[in-house]
Amino acid sequence: MGLNYNDHYHTLLLKQIPPGARTALDVGCGTGGFARLLAARGLEVEGVDADADMVKAAQAAGGGPSYRWADVRGSQLPEERYDFISCIASLHHMPFDMVLTLRKSLAPGGVLAVLGLYSVRSLTDFVCAFPARTLLKADRLLSRRRPAPPVQIPTVWPPPMSYAETRTEAARLLPGATVRRLLFYRYLLVYRA
Repeated sequence: MGLNYNDHYHTLLLKQIPPGARTALDVGCGTGGFARLLAARGLEVEGVDADADMVKAAQAAGGGPSYRWADVRGSQLPEERYDFISCIASLHHMPFDMVLTLRKSLAPGGVLAVLGLYSVRSLTDFVCAFPARTLLKADRLLSRRRPAPPVQIPTVWPPPMSYAETRTEAARLLPGATVRRLLFYRYLLVYRA
């Protein structure tokens, strides 16, 4: 299995959990790796994913969170329920304004943390992504020798928004949010309710 560049940022995402947090929602939970990390920190965790195979794999792995097969775009999420909401490489699979629904689901003082992907559209994007491109190419060569993952992870490439567009939309929809560029075509968006 190839390197998972999202896993590289789990520690950074865990640092965004607000003090005293009790409940968490992991949107696009995949096979549940990050949801299990949240549960290991004592949070009551719900993982949701629109891919039934992902949810089955997450349930099979166990580890404390509850999982459900749901597309948050069409689901009613409870308002002011979660102290922490994470979206790891899942927001670009839906319209960006989905952050408004997620914002409503945050409890007072809650945190929305998005590890998102951006498309390369500017010289700065390219320069910042160059080391990542090299690592991705090397990983693809090495992964030909590794066994295939048990579940095929759905991908959207390129992501629909550039880093600049993401910052603009975040400022419009989530006033006070911070957006920080990361390696591997990623950004970290943090919004505190």
